[in-house]
Amino acid sequence: MAAPLIVGRGLVKSYRTAAGDLSVLRGLDLDVGEGEMLAIVGASGVGKSTLLHVLGTLDQPDEGTLAVAGEDVLALRGRRRCAFRNRTLGFVFQFHHLLPEFSALENVAMPLLVARRPPEEAWQRARLLLDEMGLAPRADHRPGALSGGEQQRVAVARALAGAPRALLADEPTGNLDRATGQHLHDVLRGLNRDRGLTIVVVTHNDELASRCDRRLRLEGGHLLPA
Repeated sequence: MAAPLIVGRGLVKSYRTAAGDLSVLRGLDLDVGEGEMLAIVGASGVGKSTLLHVLGTLDQPDEGTLAVAGEDVLALRGRRRCAFRNRTLGFVFQFHHLLPEFSALENVAMPLLVARRPPEEAWQRARLLLDEMGLAPRADHRPGALSGGEQQRVAVARALAGAPRALLADEPTGNLDRATGQHLHDVLRGLNRDRGLTIVVVTHNDELASRCDRRLRLEGGHLLPA
């Protein structure tokens, strides 16, 4: 495996419920190589999304260490962590979370505009990414006028807007039919192969998982070979 881009050690995460503490991650270790496409599989409710959120600095572990691109991200706080996340990581979720009142082009450009990048740069990059996703003719359409697969490809383009080092995808095909899901598989694998983009994908889709470089199963709060 290539030198690791993401290194987690002893990650622990639990949630307090009415029935008591629910332990999700129990001293979990993980290395994700730079340029690797890794699938994380497992039964519903075992904590796959929680793990992805911890790796993406969207959630704080109770214990453990996490380094991304050599940075101790758990030592970062507030705006510094947000800034690091925005420039280093991209996210794609099962539900695209596009802003319905804005066009596809505006949705993709939004992260760059929020980051106060020059507007002409933001629009140019958004158009380029939509073109790469085969969506140039749909750039001015709002999400409600796009198919499910088109919406998810817009979400992928948006995740790539800031040129992240890694893409974290949580059930990206879970809301798509088989044919559309296969097309999105091709898009993700192409990004990994052609750009060397590191991708960690949580999925129930065996076909997508089988096309990744490596597959791990989350079980009992630990990762096991799958």
